[in-house]
Amino acid sequence: MDKRFFESTRGQIVTILRGSPCTVDELAEKLNLTDNAVRAHLATLERDGVVRQTGLRRGPRKPHFTYALTDDADKLFPKAYDALLNQLIAVLKTRLQPAEIEDVLREVGRAIAADVSPGKDSSLENRVQTALKVLEAIGGAAEAEKHGDKILIKSNGCPLAAAVNVHPEVCRLAETLIAEVVKAPVVERCDREGRPKCCFEIDAA
Repeated sequence: MDKRFFESTRGQIVTILRGSPCTVDELAEKLNLTDNAVRAHLATLERDGVVRQTGLRRGPRKPHFTYALTDDADKLFPKAYDALLNQLIAVLKTRLQPAEIEDVLREVGRAIAADVSPGKDSSLENRVQTALKVLEAIGGAAEAEKHGDKILIKSNGCPLAAAVNVHPEVCRLAETLIAEVVKAPVVERCDREGRPKCCFEIDAA
């Protein structure tokens, strides 16, 4: 999806603006388009919150608006986090014992949770909702289901899938993260057959 977007005209505009702000005339010249065509694409990108006007630049006859990317536009660009995490864990495995690696991953989960913990006085339901938002923030799309005295946080995917495929112990990071946020015992029951799918069982009792 990202590749197709960046091959489109709007994707090319975003790529150019990532380098530096530009006017409509400058974009038209770089892309070999008319000014009106560029303005139409910019209007769509502005509507989507990807591009914004940033100021005026003097022209031969009148000033021209310059356009730049918004902070949210950074999410469009591919990241190398998966590859970096895989390499990091691979290096750790050459230096640490499995139990030590698990301790490190759990410590990372606790550190992330410390910044988002909803507090002890909030209800379990609120804490579960906070956990779902934390998973969403790192790229997940999970839902909570109640089954008796258990709550399942489930997803049809995994935000850390590329790492989990190679290093299944990465699930311990998410398990600890959720346990710290919900303040209740959590057991990881993820499905790692094929495309990983998250599943965390919370003891609501």
